[in-house]
Amino acid sequence: MKAIYLNAIGAVALSFTIAACVPSSEPPSVATSAPATTSTPAPAPSPLPAPPKPAATLPPLTGGLSFLDAPQTPGNWRYIVERNETFALFGSSVQNAQAIIRCDLETRQVGIGRFGLAASAAAMRIRSETRAKEDMATTRDSGQPLVAFEMNANDPVLDAMALSKGRFAIETAGMPTLYLPAWAEVTRVIEDCR
Repeated sequence: MKAIYLNAIGAVALSFTIAACVPSSEPPSVATSAPATTSTPAPAPSPLPAPPKPAATLPPLTGGLSFLDAPQTPGNWRYIVERNETFALFGSSVQNAQAIIRCDLETRQVGIGRFGLAASAAAMRIRSETRAKEDMATTRDSGQPLVAFEMNANDPVLDAMALSKGRFAIETAGMPTLYLPAWAEVTRVIEDCR
């Protein structure tokens, strides 16, 4: 996306440069008796805003399955149906959700997110006993801070989550790992998108 943004800026700058070189079709204006004035230099262009800095990267994935022995994060899954989506929320209550798995029924994309991080982006890894997937999660429109990423409903990591031996993990840079149970609500949301 940064490259697209920079290419767009380059194209605009190039079009401005080309326009300055094209001679005008209007006749040159006749000088009047007014004294010549010195022109003031154009103000320097304001610098482009820096791209958002993602949260720190995740540690390298290790081969061990120690997360299967870690204590489960306290809470429960709740399955919710809305007009164009279904989702499962994990937490002590809907208002205190820590994680979300969402099916967009129109696009058939499954989103996985983590509440509580207000950064514009963060590295996030979904980890099961047989597969792991890491991606950059971005801020989503929500009533509370949320970072999430989406994937195709047929991504193998979703099957690995649903068929995990009891749990999977959501690792997010800058936050404690969530150790979540692979309950029926998780599978149901994934199946809704297939």
